[in-house]
Amino acid sequence: MKIIGLTGGIGSGKTTVAKLFKDLGVPIYIADIEAKKLTNSSKVIRRKLIDLLGEDAYVGQELNRKFVADKIFNDKGLLASVNAIIHPKVVAHFKKWVSKQKSPYVIKEAAILFENGRYKNCDLVILVTAPKEVRISRVMERDNASSVEIEQRMKNQWSDEKKQKLADLIIDNINLQDTRKRVEAIHRSLI
Repeated sequence: MKIIGLTGGIGSGKTTVAKLFKDLGVPIYIADIEAKKLTNSSKVIRRKLIDLLGEDAYVGQELNRKFVADKIFNDKGLLASVNAIIHPKVVAHFKKWVSKQKSPYVIKEAAILFENGRYKNCDLVILVTAPKEVRISRVMERDNASSVEIEQRMKNQWSDEKKQKLADLIIDNINLQDTRKRVEAIHRSLI
């Protein structure tokens, strides 16, 4: 079974593209969603994040996302420490998930697939791109976030230009109809 990485900057439309593949019957693993689940369910992650960030890292049983984001997106060292706590658990969870799939290929959607080196574990990587102003607008609408907050998050991701050098395929996600056609063509070539 092939593992296809799907990545792109915040607001590029990775989730939209993943849904288009899912609509074609392809098993999809959304690393960010699984990481969120694990931060709330894993006692080990919870303990390590509280040790690192303090008691305010959690509200009840749930990660205090705003508190954590405010801390880590302004401190690259802290961001790396948090990633070092969460990412190994996500990797193990993904391997277990893959072992249960029965498909010619699966999609692993991850925002920082290149940044964390996990692209090396993929047979092929698809990069989703969109102009910066479109991405900012999408995220402002989706997350009710300010452009300043979004640009701060963008600074922690590689530029599209840097990612394009490592990507096998690129989907320029501006028009949904064009994106759907591109996904269908890629799917045909993969099966």
